[in-house]
Amino acid sequence: MIHVIATIRLQPGTRARFLEEFHGIVPDVHAEAGCIEYGPAVDLATDISAQPEVDENAVMVIEKWESLEHLKQHLQAPHMLTYRERVKDLVIETRVQILEPA
Repeated sequence: MIHVIATIRLQPGTRARFLEEFHGIVPDVHAEAGCIEYGPAVDLATDISAQPEVDENAVMVIEKWESLEHLKQHLQAPHMLTYRERVKDLVIETRVQILEPA
């Protein structure tokens, strides 16, 4: 199993529109072979000092896949290609961390 944390930096004020598009692909991703977990998360304001400042223009995608091959197939899935085209003007940068359990 692998874990993926994707941090998506968005154009200011576009997070709601981005999340609407994102939620539209979630059922298709959940139906993909090897998908264990896939969903968006946003910063929660807390009084915990170690937490960085809340970023209103970011979405983190938390993923778990059975294997790296499943993740690679996901990245090329037709619904992901059309989704990326629909949100390209909203996204400034995407950073991906691919992790394994330790």
